[in-house]
Amino acid sequence: MADLLSYIREGRTMSQSEKLRLIVNLSVPSILAQISATVMFFIDASMVGHLGAKASAAIGLVETTGWLLGGLAHAANLGFSVQVAHFIGANDFEGARRVLRQSLVCCLLWALSLSIISIAIHQHLPFWLGGSEEIAHDASLYFMIIGICGIFFQMEGLAGSMLKCSGNMKIPSALNILMCCMDVIFNYLFIYLLDMGVMGAAMGTGLAELITAILMLYFLLVRSDMLRLKGRPGSFRPKASTVHTAFKIGAPMGLQHLLMGGAQIVSTIIVAPLGTVAIAANSLAITVESLCYMPGYGIAEAATTLVGQGIGAGQRLLTRSFAYMSVGLGIGVMTLMGVFMWVFAPELMSIMSPVKEIIALGTDILRIEAWAEPMFAAAIVANGVFIGAGDTMKPAIMSLSSMWLVRLTLAATLASQYGLRGVWTAMAIELTFRGIIFLTRLFHGNWQKTLNLHPTPNTQSQ
Repeated sequence: MADLLSYIREGRTMSQSEKLRLIVNLSVPSILAQISATVMFFIDASMVGHLGAKASAAIGLVETTGWLLGGLAHAANLGFSVQVAHFIGANDFEGARRVLRQSLVCCLLWALSLSIISIAIHQHLPFWLGGSEEIAHDASLYFMIIGICGIFFQMEGLAGSMLKCSGNMKIPSALNILMCCMDVIFNYLFIYLLDMGVMGAAMGTGLAELITAILMLYFLLVRSDMLRLKGRPGSFRPKASTVHTAFKIGAPMGLQHLLMGGAQIVSTIIVAPLGTVAIAANSLAITVESLCYMPGYGIAEAATTLVGQGIGAGQRLLTRSFAYMSVGLGIGVMTLMGVFMWVFAPELMSIMSPVKEIIALGTDILRIEAWAEPMFAAAIVANGVFIGAGDTMKPAIMSLSSMWLVRLTLAATLASQYGLRGVWTAMAIELTFRGIIFLTRLFHGNWQKTLNLHPTPNTQSQ
């Protein structure tokens, strides 16, 4: 795989089979890690689900807000890692390490800010989201612990993104799989053996993230051939040019995550009045559905790496070929996963909860969502392509418009008549629409006209 990646930087011709092999080789470790993460959440949710509907509802209530904070952390990481991918594509490894040093400082400060916000709002959040008194205590404690542990999540994600953009998918994927295993073990310890319930689920996840962050930073800063900082001194002081470029890439994504997360929160507010069973079914079904779309995110990560290095190397035709092939692969894989989810929805929901009402409702909404998986794949992988190109503003606007104008409008309209089934019908329609507009931009847009991220003689000495 390393040899094929070097073809991009060296400007060598690649056959279609070599391109496909490179995409698959980069995707498979990431897909396995994404699936293992999904299985982790699946098992976690199942553990909590067997504590009862109230426990599942407590986590489900604040889950979308946690996703929002995670999305903001992810946007900051990509603002720097995309720059590193471009420098690597241009064979400027010292430039890549300069960006890495600055990213460690900036992302740590950003993570601290998010954790402080989480602590400040945790007691009020469940009531802001329309939760009842019976689940508010557990929900607020869960959110506070997850928010504090966000620092570990940020640094683990940053190190993983940097390794992936250098073409090293195996180490981050292996460590993420290890994190999933640790999470299950720690959650069992805290939830059942120490009888800590919902709070134990948060503590188990946080401890797994801490250990993984330490290991991920070790492999990045000490062991990475391209990016290790050990024995290579340099300044960690953020430079205006690097931060400015990171802001140009990351800010649209951060705004997108903020408003998309806000939309998810609004969706939670729409679901909350439908009752504890609906809240629990919604949360558990989202976990089950992630089995389908996580492979798409794995392929999207490979697309981001290939497109980023391709543009850094000035290989525009090769970059476009990688983009089209990655999106096609994503659609194929997620279509098969959608069929799997439709067929086995009852069995999957029965693993999550023993409550018959939750199983029945969850099965119905999963089968509605299964129809949207092909176009959801198109949106996920195409967005990975655009991120690799540094093209984040227009895709962010497209996603936000789709979410707010299509999904939430339909959800609010359909929920009153069809309940949670109406909310998920709105979701399926919106994801299909989003996939169509992302494919239109992929084939007809100017996403390859990206930022100039390459070093100049004036900036190389910074």
